[in-house]
Amino acid sequence: MTQTIAYLVGSASEDSLNRRLANALILASPKGLEFVEAPIVDLPFYRPELDRDFPEAGTRLKQIVEDADGVLMVTPEYNRCVPAVLKNALDWLSRPAGDMSLAGKPVMVAGASGGATSAGVAVVQLRSMLTMFNVHLMSQPELFVNIRKDQFGSDGHALTEGTQEHFEKVMGLFAEYVGNQSR
Repeated sequence: MTQTIAYLVGSASEDSLNRRLANALILASPKGLEFVEAPIVDLPFYRPELDRDFPEAGTRLKQIVEDADGVLMVTPEYNRCVPAVLKNALDWLSRPAGDMSLAGKPVMVAGASGGATSAGVAVVQLRSMLTMFNVHLMSQPELFVNIRKDQFGSDGHALTEGTQEHFEKVMGLFAEYVGNQSR
């Protein structure tokens, strides 16, 4: 049985480190997972008056997440925080009021940074924010890595010894988690 995973990359950069991480995680995933990106870059900043005239980008984001069996969120860390573009996407996923697209979804959070904290602060912050959305948050293993763009091969795999194998283990556990949650 194929499980669909919506994934959100919390960076507006087309060549972001976290987009590379997301691609490496997708490549490390077991058979039976199909990934669909839930684009967040084109979302306008959320404001309540848009609830009356919901933008197409918001509708598309919500539909992709609602149709998915699970959600993977990959976040960079900007100034020890989750980037605004990702927080904005979470706001859209909770609107209009009472229509939480993430509710009940199994969710895994990951992040990468070349900095000293390896996106750990942003990952913890995002996990905390997600408690509001009534998601089934995969608590272990946590995945925040200190990695640079040059540590990914041209095929998208992580080149650091043991990293791609670790990604395979984590994504196998996520596939099991999603399967267990959807029973």
